[in-house]
Amino acid sequence: MLFRQLIDRESSTFTYLLADPATGEAVLIDPVRDQIERDVELLGELNLRLKYVFDTHVHADHITASGLLRARLGAKTVVSREGGAPCADVLVGDGDILAVGSLRFEVRATPGHTNGCVTYVVTDGEQTFAFTGDTLLIRGCGRTDFQQGDPHKLYHSVHTKIFSLPPQTLLYPGHDYRGRTVTTVGEEVRLNRRLGGGKTEAEFVEIMNHLHLQYPAKIDQALPANLSCGLLPSDTVDGEPPPERGWAPICRTDSGVPEVDPSWVAEHRQECQVVDVREPAELRGDLGAIPEVDNVPLAQLADVAKNWDRHRAIVTVCRSGGRSGRAARLLEDLGFVRVASMSGGMARWQKLGA
Repeated sequence: MLFRQLIDRESSTFTYLLADPATGEAVLIDPVRDQIERDVELLGELNLRLKYVFDTHVHADHITASGLLRARLGAKTVVSREGGAPCADVLVGDGDILAVGSLRFEVRATPGHTNGCVTYVVTDGEQTFAFTGDTLLIRGCGRTDFQQGDPHKLYHSVHTKIFSLPPQTLLYPGHDYRGRTVTTVGEEVRLNRRLGGGKTEAEFVEIMNHLHLQYPAKIDQALPANLSCGLLPSDTVDGEPPPERGWAPICRTDSGVPEVDPSWVAEHRQECQVVDVREPAELRGDLGAIPEVDNVPLAQLADVAKNWDRHRAIVTVCRSGGRSGRAARLLEDLGFVRVASMSGGMARWQKLGA
């Protein structure tokens, strides 16, 4: 079995790619809309055909890529029949089996975080893998205070559907916020702070009823979108998420400017259009210019960019990052989906010797 664990760092969401190497059939579990290009590229590199997209539940903290992957690659979308997302191609319930080449994925209904949570279980050789979504996290679990959450249901789901698996079963969660990637049934039975260590149902319910957590930041956007398999009204059949984050290691400043490090620009110089938005005389000054850069002063950018490909990767550059940040936001407003400002500008470029 081919297996890859991927991450969207903004939402700390894990996406899992599993495939049968003999047939090339593959499945993605919990893909993130903003990482669609990364995932499509990986499938192509590994010469895989995406058969299914599994969502463990209707997410509230990010938008699924399932609908776009269906449109672009012909994959069938899979979600629980209790999830309230009629857009899916396949609605599954407890005990259903889905085949991906020689792999057989068992669906285990594990409600409690949401009504429609499921865990996907597959065995390869002597090793069993379970993909638990937000039902069971490493040393924790999903919250139960919205989307029909119910701590009583969650307790029973975990104990009857997950803790009942062999102790050596590898558990892969939907998220982790502390850099951990995998656990086992045996570990969680002993060490899970909410559900392990012999905690009773009453003790668990008491814990969950007093968490007082803030709602996910993207809930108002994510829930409606995910009930439509992540498709938004403005999407085309091969629509790109604007803006797209997966094309580069983007970090956004407090003011919303997408930035990328100069070292990344140096390494990927031939893969993107570098646009220096300083005045021409500045390129001949003490900080110099990046070789083969396009010089378009900021005041002229909106007019010149009208003829550019809005899907081309563009990195804006200036002396220290101020003008290039404004340029990046301007290009996003014009509909460009792969845009970043080089953080620190040419001052940092020269300092790093990029």
